Amino acid sequence: MAKEYDEKPIKVPRFNEAGGFYTTPRRSKLMSKIKGKNTKPELQLRKALWAAGFRYRVNSKYLIGKPDISIKKYKTAIFIDGEFWHGYDWENKKLKIKSNRDFWIPKIERNMQRDREVNAKLEEMGYTVFRFWAKDLKDDLEACVNQVITHFEKSTRLVNGTK
Repeated sequence: MAKEYDEKPIKVPRFNEAGGFYTTPRRSKLMSKIKGKNTKPELQLRKALWAAGFRYRVNSKYLIGKPDISIKKYKTAIFIDGEFWHGYDWENKKLKIKSNRDFWIPKIERNMQRDREVNAKLEEMGYTVFRFWAKDLKDDLEACVNQVITHFEKSTRLVNGTK
């Protein structure tokens, strides 16, 4: 099923030897080690939310973008983004990419574009979207957890009619 987005998707070239990209079994093995789910920052945040008494779904296929953590009760979607893959400090970092620039720059810019599209769709559905950089969770997990819990408390007060 094709996903519908408002912006025209950035075209990412194929990553293959015919396109001039260097691929080897060794490179393939290295790339396969990169995790997309259950990363350390994700597990830390999930553990902290669980300890605070909040129950959640992980990588819910029912929400666009499959948020790392989603809580239907509070209409909240939480994503933990890796700095490289999602373009942290992109204007400076893209200048430092030396190999396979023709692939990596469009690839990461498309990831950033998709993040914006997913945020917009979830917000249209009434969800609050949190996006944390993995480094922020590593540096100050407590502040990130408090930000989410504060949102939950505000949501609860609004539902109960108190301010």
